[in-house]
Amino acid sequence: MDQTLKLKHTLDALFGSGVSKYLPKNIEIVFSRKTGRIKTVSEKGKLLCTLRIDGGLAISPYFAQILLKSKKFKENCLEVNQEAAPFVQDGKSVFCKHVVWCGKNIRIASDTPVLYKNKVIAVGKAVLSSEMISDFNRGMAVRVRDSLKSHRGESTS
Repeated sequence: MDQTLKLKHTLDALFGSGVSKYLPKNIEIVFSRKTGRIKTVSEKGKLLCTLRIDGGLAISPYFAQILLKSKKFKENCLEVNQEAAPFVQDGKSVFCKHVVWCGKNIRIASDTPVLYKNKVIAVGKAVLSSEMISDFNRGMAVRVRDSLKSHRGESTS
C-alpha cells in the first residue's frame, strides 16, 4: 500500500473522514531503518507529524493549523480562555476551568490541538473526554506535548 495513502487513511480514521485532503502535496516521509515503517512526516523541513507505536499520530502545532481548515478536524480541538493562553503556549497543561469550547470528538488519550482565537497554540494528549471536560470545573483536561514557544519542531511522545 502506498505510504501517503496509508497516512491519509490514518488521518481520516483519527480526525474524521475528509480531513486528509488538507495534507500538503509535497511531503517528505522518513522511514525507520529497522522496521521500515513511517517515522516522521514533514513539509519543506517543518515537522508535520510522528507516527506512534500504537498506530496513532503525534501531530505538530504547525500541522494542526493546516488541518484546522477542515470543519471535521475542529471537533478534535478545544479552545482556552485568555487567562490560560500564555501558559499553554509556554507548554503548560490545560485545565478544565480554562476551557471555553470543546469539540465533541475528544477522547481520552487522543491527540488534541489547543486553540486560542482559532489559532493552534499547542498540541497535547487529552486526559479526559469532551463530555467530562465540559462537565468538570477542576482537574487536567489536556497534557501539552508541543507548543508554539517550544521552537524545537520535534515532538516528544
